[in-house]
Amino acid sequence: MTRKSTPRRLTRRHVLAASAAATGAVFVTPVRAAPPEAQKITPALIEAAKKEGKLAWYTSVDLPVAEKIAKAFEAAYPGISMKVERSGAERIFQRIGQEYQSKIYNCDVVNSSDAAHLIVWKRGGMLAPFVPEDVARYFPAAHKDPDGMYASWRITLAPIAYNTKLVKAEEAPKGYADLLDPRWVGKIVKAHPGYSGTIMTSTQQLSRDLGWSWFEALAKQKIMQVQSAADPPKKLALGERSVMADGTEYVVSELKSRGEPIEPVYAVEGTPLVTGPSAIMARSANPNAARLFTAWSMTAAAQQMNVDVGALRSAHPLVKERPGRPKLADIKTLREDAVAVADQADAIKVRYTQIFKV
Repeated sequence: MTRKSTPRRLTRRHVLAASAAATGAVFVTPVRAAPPEAQKITPALIEAAKKEGKLAWYTSVDLPVAEKIAKAFEAAYPGISMKVERSGAERIFQRIGQEYQSKIYNCDVVNSSDAAHLIVWKRGGMLAPFVPEDVARYFPAAHKDPDGMYASWRITLAPIAYNTKLVKAEEAPKGYADLLDPRWVGKIVKAHPGYSGTIMTSTQQLSRDLGWSWFEALAKQKIMQVQSAADPPKKLALGERSVMADGTEYVVSELKSRGEPIEPVYAVEGTPLVTGPSAIMARSANPNAARLFTAWSMTAAAQQMNVDVGALRSAHPLVKERPGRPKLADIKTLREDAVAVADQADAIKVRYTQIFKV
C-alpha cells in the first residue's frame, strides 16, 4: 500500500536536522577505517530474519516491478512478509524526513532513484553499514559506498522517446537541441525534478552540460508537465503527446516489449545515467530481515530478475543485458554526480519551478 506524504516540504538541511534530533548525530559524514566485512547469506541470518517475520521496503521503482521483486523474495524465504511502500523518490525522501522528525522508524530498507538521498541520509547518521558478499566481490567501486552504507541496486537512463504512430523515425529528435524545434510545440511531455529522483539527477546533469538556457528554451515549447519519471512513457503510449523530453528507460522498455508504439532515443549529446542505491536504515525494526533482503537483492540471480522482469540495468558484471536494446557500454551517457545533486537539489527545484512555472 502506498501512503501519501503530508504537505510540508523538507529541504536536505531539514532532513539532516531531523536526523540529528533523533539520533544525536552531527552534520558530518561518518568516516570508517574500512567498510564492514562482507556478509554472506547464512542459515543463522535466515533464521533470525524469519523470527522477525517481516520488513518494510520504501522504494521509488515503479509499483508493478516492486511487487514482483517482493513476491520473489517472499517465495525464496517463506515466513517473511514484505510490505512495499512505493512512491516517487522525492516523496520517499520527504516521508522519511517527516517520520524521523516524529521519531517514527517504519522503514527497514530504502531504495531511491536519487543517489543524493543516500548521501544526505549517510551524512545524518541514518544508515546502517552492511556489505553483501556480491557487492564486495563484484560491484565496481563507482557503485558502492566506500564506507559500506549503500550500493547501486539498479541503474536506469533518462532518454528521449517518441510515439512511433505519431512520429516517423526519420523525423524523430536525435538529441536535446532538436526538442527546441518549433514542430514540437505542444507535443512534448516531461517529468518534474521536484517529485522524481531520476529527473532530479538528469536535470542536474543537463543543466551542467547544456546550461539552464536550454531549459528556458524548452519551457517555451508548451510542455505537458507530469510528476513521476514513469509517467512520460505512459503518456506517449496513450498518444497524449508525441515526444518525451525525459522519463525512465525501464518503463519505455517494458511498454515497447508489450507492443506499445514507443521508441527510445539516446541523445547525441549523451543520455543521463541514474543509479538507484539501496540501504538499510540504522533504526530498522527488523534488521535481520533487512540484511537478508539486501543481500539477496544484490545477488546475480536477483539482479538478473531486475533486468528480465523490470527492464532495469545492473552494476553486477555477471548479469546479462536485456535482449533487444543497446548495451549500456555502447550508449553515450552523461556523468552522474550524486554529491553535486545532494548539494544543489534545493536550488535546482527553485530554478526549475521559476522556469516552468510549475
